[in-house]
Amino acid sequence: MTLNLSLLLGALIVIAAIASVRLVHRTGLPSLLVFLGFGMVLGSSGFTFDNPQVAQQIGLWALAVILAEGGLTTNWSRVRRSVPLAMVLATVGVAVSIVVLAFAVYGPLGIDVRTALIIGAILASTDAAAVFSVLRRLPLPPRLAGALEAESGFNDAPTVIAVVLLTSGTHASATVGTFLWNTALQLVIGAAVGLAVGPAGAYALRHVALPASGLYPIAVLALTFISYGGAALLQGSGFLAVYLAGLILGNSRLPHRGATRSFAEGAAWLAQIGLFVMLGMLADVEELPSAIVPGLIIGTALVLIARPVSVVAASLLAQVLHVDRVSWREQAFLSWAGLRGAVPIVLATIPWAAGIEGSKDVFNQVFVIVIVFTLLQGPTLPYAAKLLGVSAPAEAQDLSVESAPLEELHAHLMQVTVPEGSRLHGVEIFELRLPAGAAVTLVVRDGRSFVPAPSTRIHTGDQLLIVTTVACRDQAERRLRAVHRRGKLAGWYGEQGLE
Repeated sequence: MTLNLSLLLGALIVIAAIASVRLVHRTGLPSLLVFLGFGMVLGSSGFTFDNPQVAQQIGLWALAVILAEGGLTTNWSRVRRSVPLAMVLATVGVAVSIVVLAFAVYGPLGIDVRTALIIGAILASTDAAAVFSVLRRLPLPPRLAGALEAESGFNDAPTVIAVVLLTSGTHASATVGTFLWNTALQLVIGAAVGLAVGPAGAYALRHVALPASGLYPIAVLALTFISYGGAALLQGSGFLAVYLAGLILGNSRLPHRGATRSFAEGAAWLAQIGLFVMLGMLADVEELPSAIVPGLIIGTALVLIARPVSVVAASLLAQVLHVDRVSWREQAFLSWAGLRGAVPIVLATIPWAAGIEGSKDVFNQVFVIVIVFTLLQGPTLPYAAKLLGVSAPAEAQDLSVESAPLEELHAHLMQVTVPEGSRLHGVEIFELRLPAGAAVTLVVRDGRSFVPAPSTRIHTGDQLLIVTTVACRDQAERRLRAVHRRGKLAGWYGEQGLE
C-alpha cells in the first residue's frame, strides 16, 4: 500500500469514526465498540495486522495519551474527596479481583493457575476511556462519580505491573512477598516522578512566556510523556506517573488552559480511534466464535463475582481505615459501573507477544468479554443509577475561566463562559464588584458582541472578556467563582471562590 493510499484510508476511517460518535453518544455506549467494528471490517477485508509485539507497544503508548488526557480533564475539586476510596479500589480492590476471578475460572475452564491469574490481572482494571465517556454524562453525586473516575485513572498502573510480572518467566515462580514488593516499588517510583514533573512543569509554564499560544498545549502533553518515559526508565510505573502529572498540570493555573484541555481531548480521541481500530484488525474474526462460551463464563464471573467482591472488600477496608463510608447501594453501582474497554485488550497482547501457551485464546476471550459486557453494562448504567437511588440532579458546571498572558502590557485577558445553573445569571456588571485592576470589556451573546454598561445583566451562555492587571488576576478569578456559586451576596455566605 502506497503512502498516499494509507493516508487517504486513515483519514476516511477517522472521519467515519467521528461521524459515528454522535450516534453512539445518544445510545450511551462507549464509542470503542464502533471503532473496534471498523477494525474488524478492515481486517476481514484484507488489511491484515497480526503482530502482537507491535500492537503491544502502540497500545501502551495510546493508553498513556488517554491517561494523560484523563488527568488533564479531571477536576481535582470534584474528585478530591473520592481519592482515598479510589486508591483502595485501585490497589486492594485490584488484588482481590485478580485472586477471586482466577479462582472462579480455574476449575470451569480447566486452565493452569498461572493462566488463571493472568486472566484475572488482565481484567482487573476498569477502562479510563470507557468510564470517562459514559460516566461524565450521568447525573451522579460528585463523590461517587469522582471515585469511579479516579479509580479508572489509578488502577491501570497496578494491573499492568501484575500482567508483566505474571507473564515474565523470571517472576513466574516468585513468592507473593516478592511480587507485592516489586509492585509497590514500581508504584512508588511512578508516583514520585509524576509528583515531581507535574508541579515543576506547571511552574515553568507559568513563568516562561512562549512566543505562540499553540505551544502551550504541546508543552503540557510533552511534560506528561516526560513523566511516563522518566518513570519507565527508572523501572517505575509510567501509567501512574503520566496520570498524576496530567492531574497536577490540568488543575494548575496555566496560560491557555482551555486550549490545552481541548488539544488533549483531541489527542486522546485520535489515540482511541487508532488504538481500537488496530485492536479490531488484530482480532481474527474466524477464531472469535470459539471464544464466546469461555468468554461468557469469564465475563459473568467477573461482573457477578470478582468485581462485587473486590468492591465490598475495598469498601470495608475504607470504612475500617475511616477513609470513606460506602452504602450498599453505592457498592452495587460501583460494581456494575466497572466498565472494561481497551485496557484489557491491550494487556492481553502482553502474554501473547511473550509467546505464553494459550495466550492467543486468552486474547480472543478478552475481546469477546469487552464487546458483550460493554453492550450490556454501558446503556444500562442510567437505569441502574435510578434503580439503586444513587443518581443526583444535574449540577451546574464549574465556571470555565481561560487566561491568556499579555506580556508586553503586564496584563491578563480572561475569557469566562457562563454555564447553565450559574448564579452569575441575572447579575449586573457593577454587582460583580471586581477589583480595581479588572474590568469587563466585552460581552458575546448569541453570536453578537457589545461593550457592556455597568447596569448590563449577565445571561446564561454569555462569554465575558475581562482585562486584568497581573497583580489582581487571581483576586478577580476568585470573585467570579464566588458569584458563580453563591450569587452577588457571596461574601455574606463566606464564599471565597477558591478553586
